[in-house]
Amino acid sequence: MNITLKDGSIIEAENGTTAEQIAKTISEGLYRAALVARVNGEIIDLKTPLTGDCTLEILTYKDDEGREVYRHTAAHILAQAIKNVYPAAQLAIGPATATGFYYDVDLPFAITLDDLEAVENEMKEIIAADLPIEREVVTRKSALAQMQGYNESYKMQLIQELPARSKITFYRQGNFVDLCRGPHLASTGKVKHVKLTQLAGAYWKGDEHNKMLTRIYGVAFEKKSEVEEYLAKLAEAKKRDHNKLGRDMGLFMTEERVGQGLPLMMPKGAKMIQIMQRFVEDEEERRGYMLTKTPYMAKSDLCKLSGHWDHYRDGMFIIGDEVMDDEVLALRPMTCPFQYMIYKNGLKSSRDLPCRYAETSPLFRNESSGEMHGLTRVRQFTLADGHIVCTPEQLENEFKGCLDLCEYMLGTFGLREDIFYRFSRWDPKDREKYIYEPKKWKEAEDTMKTILDDLGVEYVEGIGEAAFYGPKLDIQSRNVYGKEDTLLTIQVDMFLAQKFDMTYVDENGEKKTPYIIHRSSIGCYERTLALLIEKFGGAFPLWISPEQVRVMSLTERTADKCKALTDELKRRGILATVDNRNEKIGYKIREAQVDKVPYMLIIGDKEAEQNVVSVRHRNEPLGTMTFDEFYVKIRTEIDTKDLGIKG
Repeated sequence: MNITLKDGSIIEAENGTTAEQIAKTISEGLYRAALVARVNGEIIDLKTPLTGDCTLEILTYKDDEGREVYRHTAAHILAQAIKNVYPAAQLAIGPATATGFYYDVDLPFAITLDDLEAVENEMKEIIAADLPIEREVVTRKSALAQMQGYNESYKMQLIQELPARSKITFYRQGNFVDLCRGPHLASTGKVKHVKLTQLAGAYWKGDEHNKMLTRIYGVAFEKKSEVEEYLAKLAEAKKRDHNKLGRDMGLFMTEERVGQGLPLMMPKGAKMIQIMQRFVEDEEERRGYMLTKTPYMAKSDLCKLSGHWDHYRDGMFIIGDEVMDDEVLALRPMTCPFQYMIYKNGLKSSRDLPCRYAETSPLFRNESSGEMHGLTRVRQFTLADGHIVCTPEQLENEFKGCLDLCEYMLGTFGLREDIFYRFSRWDPKDREKYIYEPKKWKEAEDTMKTILDDLGVEYVEGIGEAAFYGPKLDIQSRNVYGKEDTLLTIQVDMFLAQKFDMTYVDENGEKKTPYIIHRSSIGCYERTLALLIEKFGGAFPLWISPEQVRVMSLTERTADKCKALTDELKRRGILATVDNRNEKIGYKIREAQVDKVPYMLIIGDKEAEQNVVSVRHRNEPLGTMTFDEFYVKIRTEIDTKDLGIKG
């Protein structure tokens, strides 16, 4: 057979030759580094026999697919170690992650981080043993019998749920066998360095109605230095984790009696959201948006018309029962149907378009317990929402305006460099999730792709990530741990205007159906605040800081002066507080630094006598200046939305 390599060269080999053998003929170095192979575009084990002419690429740790298989094999090593240390454990699933792996297990008792040391040591023993990893194709009957013998009920459930004609494969390493489609490394010794990092709870299959399992996280790297570097980054991430830092700083809290996914914004956090909201609303108005205010709930009739009842009902909070009650209501998961009704109030001509509607919208989504986290995924949140109704000819220019607004907002808040773009498309095979009109989907996606390409937007594609009514440009971000979330979105909708009988009269007097753009200018305020906490480590730029200046008395004699200066700052629109406590000034300064207050003014007898203020940035002293000089300095920082403050 002829094997075509990545560089285009062709090697002749006998049928049944493995990729591992080919790698060895190319070079000893490649053979040692080889992890898996790509054959005719498919990732396979190195030991899989090759049959017939094919293309072949040997993959190493330097390749994304190589690293993924490396870490997936580490997950199997973790599973084997768990079974060796805790024989009564039942295994669920164990995939690779961006930096490592995890495994969900059902344990008959709780374990702590301290208990992971024994599991990690066992993993290292398995790696040192360099056990061959062998693939086995088994029948459904044999697979069920084996897993029943191992008392692996979760694996049995997974096998039973596989389609009837599925090829079922096991991977064996030593005395351990696991259900897996693969591929895997040739032996356990190919994994070099692992470290278990975290314990968490996880519902089986992510369903809160199922049993809570124990999720064990770990990382896997080729070099020890990579592990050390990752752990250092993890330690820094924990310091910046908004879920901890935001609580420590008194920005938000949660209360069990209020409910999960329902954070309480404390005065400082509420002030930050208010600053953000005022800025966003003013900028939207400057760009031609008209403000709306719509109800928090609606009859099910509206949700049925929009399609949310069919495609999104599980994510909604329903009030009432369709069988028992005459009227069933739902808390709104989005505002689009409400703004469509406003558009329909009166006949529109092409001269009235585009219509740009914007609203600061409290929204409600019934997130599962396992998905909720801090401020990034909650059940009630506030969205800078908006919809543009336009003619087909206006679509590209309006889309460009939406993108410009999003990028302006991200730049102003200091998040521009931390995002990437995803063109989210539908999955034609998922008929339940989407309005199933393939021709319209093709038109919508082709139109959006043309717009993105014309604008020079660099993006990745996400199949199956579209809204049920149209494709999206999702602006993606990552938290301090690398978890990806959607921050902003711009959506092209060619379906709902027709469903709602939205029309306009064109220049020829004919009724036409408009296009709709769904967009958010800064996304969910709570999620954006979470990113800001992590981005700045709580040391916010002056203009969005909930406390901008703290005035401190050096002695009791200057307390009245400090109070007067604080009142004047407040009168001029500065968020100022006074600290006239009978404490040493060093203690007051340290406390303000812990609170990450941008500026401190210290007033002693000398400053009061000379009518100046001693200014200190949260990181360093700046010397003395007059009050007006200080005010001009900070007013300039605030008005220019300066992000350059140290911290």
